[in-house]
Amino acid sequence: MAANARHRHEDLPPRPHMIRFLSPNKTVTGQKPSDASAATPEILRQVGAASLFESAPDAMVLVDRDGRIAAVNTKTEKMFGYRREKLEGEPVEKLMPQWLQKGHVAHRSQYGLAPHARPMGPEQELFGRHQDGHEFPVEISLSSVETKGGVLVSSAIRDVTELRRTRELQSSADRELSKQALAEQLKFEKMLAEISTKFIGLPADQLDAQIKEGQQRICETLGLDRSTLAQLSAEQNKLTITHSWAAQGFEPLPALTQNDFPWMTRTLLSGQRVCFARIDDLPEEATTDKQTLHLRGPKSNVTFPLSAGGKNIGVLGFGSLRAEREWPAPLVDRLGMVAQIFANALFRARAEGELNKAYQEIAELKQQLEKENVCLREEVRLEHHHGEVVGDSDGIRRVLQEVEQVAPTDSTVLVLGETGTGKELIARTIHEQSRRKGRVMVKVNCAALPATLIESELFGREKGAFTGALTREMGRFELANGSTILLDEVGELPIELQSKLLRVLQEGELERLGSSKTIKVDVRVVAATSRNLQQAVREGKFREDLFYRLNVFPITVPPLRERQEDIPPLVWHFLGLLCQRMGRSIETVHVATMDAFKSYYWPGNVRELRNLVERFLITSTGTVFRAKIPPVEAAEAAAHPQTFEEVERNYFLRVMEMVGWRVRGEGGAAQILGLKPTTLESRMQKLGLSRPK
Repeated sequence: MAANARHRHEDLPPRPHMIRFLSPNKTVTGQKPSDASAATPEILRQVGAASLFESAPDAMVLVDRDGRIAAVNTKTEKMFGYRREKLEGEPVEKLMPQWLQKGHVAHRSQYGLAPHARPMGPEQELFGRHQDGHEFPVEISLSSVETKGGVLVSSAIRDVTELRRTRELQSSADRELSKQALAEQLKFEKMLAEISTKFIGLPADQLDAQIKEGQQRICETLGLDRSTLAQLSAEQNKLTITHSWAAQGFEPLPALTQNDFPWMTRTLLSGQRVCFARIDDLPEEATTDKQTLHLRGPKSNVTFPLSAGGKNIGVLGFGSLRAEREWPAPLVDRLGMVAQIFANALFRARAEGELNKAYQEIAELKQQLEKENVCLREEVRLEHHHGEVVGDSDGIRRVLQEVEQVAPTDSTVLVLGETGTGKELIARTIHEQSRRKGRVMVKVNCAALPATLIESELFGREKGAFTGALTREMGRFELANGSTILLDEVGELPIELQSKLLRVLQEGELERLGSSKTIKVDVRVVAATSRNLQQAVREGKFREDLFYRLNVFPITVPPLRERQEDIPPLVWHFLGLLCQRMGRSIETVHVATMDAFKSYYWPGNVRELRNLVERFLITSTGTVFRAKIPPVEAAEAAAHPQTFEEVERNYFLRVMEMVGWRVRGEGGAAQILGLKPTTLESRMQKLGLSRPK
């Protein structure tokens, strides 16, 4: 909207190049012209800078694709004489002289094809129209603003009536000098409007660069040598320089300390600005400040407190290092506007950072809770064949006594014993009698996990740590923080991971896979194994230092064949559990069956006993429980002692032949042996068992 003030409006035909209120060819989804006023808060939330928009030094107008006003600030109301509810939703042409309105509509589409930042200077003689009908000269800066619904155009409008009147009143002798001063002033105001516009909707990760760019532009425009922005710590007692710019040949201001500038620090933190053209202009109580300034500069300076959200967040200073200079009041006021723009932007970035941090903490807590819930469900799904240890033999009493001794401490426990003896039950009993019983015990079966996944499972991983790692995952040690972790079959842990486990045991520290950040954990470790770890140490398959670190308090669970007096109570215990599940009733165990059970070698120990009880309970009828076990097996075992691995191999071989080498599914070997299919397959591979061709 433009016209030459020396001609009558009715004598001037509309000129296309005069039309300057434009809008892009995009729209805010779902917004009708009549709904613009109601949508204003949402639009300002979308651009993310309601406070910056409102505190801008110029009249600010947001225009949608249809050329309708979506939002205005208070300065727009004052400049044009309308209340904002009378403008929002109206065509932007309402702010133009009437004789220009018709021609302006045709130019909106042309600008909308490629909306871009566009300053319009004094040479174009732009005009606006007040509510009372009078027209006044203005300058306008256009820029595009991205929203979720599309692109809006932001117009920064300045009334230059007084500036033009001053220019017209100047004498011809100093007109050239006045033009230069006016041009510089208008140039600064235009720059100020552009800086303000750039902060609207600015992402937080681009804020630092934009502030430094603004410092540089202001200093270069005004001929200043340095600008420094320092932010207050959360405790409001320490200033730290976060953004600075210095002209070529000068260094940024070193770290601020209250001892160097005690008076200036007190004054700024009280909410007052500090401005001096000469160092000696400072008051007498600023003696220390003067000494520092004479040594380090600047010679002239103006510094503003940064305030937003009702509290101080820092200070912003501009200084001259080469020469002394005056600070006219209009210039100080405009620099104060810059300080407020920066303060609002920093406050918004802080709020977003705190919000993102809170979201991240919530996500991590949610992830931990979900993992704990998974572990808890896994614990619930386990069929606890004995809610407590069943048996009264000397061997079991000794084990329980050792459990009572070590449980209240945080010492590492190594539970030893053949497969199926109940090592996991002993570990759970230790946890339930410890001070950590309020949290779920976390279990890791080192033999059931592929070697490539054990490190990730134990210590966690970062997103992108390896192919397929699409999210960050907490490890079992992090999950067990404050609780107990059971490392079942620890003897199967790969040698390359044993050093990392040793560090966790010794120092309580770990790093996630793909990260160098150290994480402290407080975990009580209970390890269990059926292997001879000392033999593994001699063979170089297990670290000696890790063995001694695990072997702080060893507990050996005796095999079932060494505590025959515990077999009858175990049989009745399993019958009670299984009958309840199957809807059966057993009143008597046949004498021959119990004798056979007591004389059997039990290479699979308690787990094998439970599985045999279940198998023969299915086939038996009536209320008498009967089972047949060839006595020759026990006799052969007694006559020809075997190593544990030989016993285990022969037993696995017999079971596999019985089920036709079927590992998985109902009635498969894994179900009969009470093992996970992956664990059974791993053990068979170690024992050299494979299906015959």
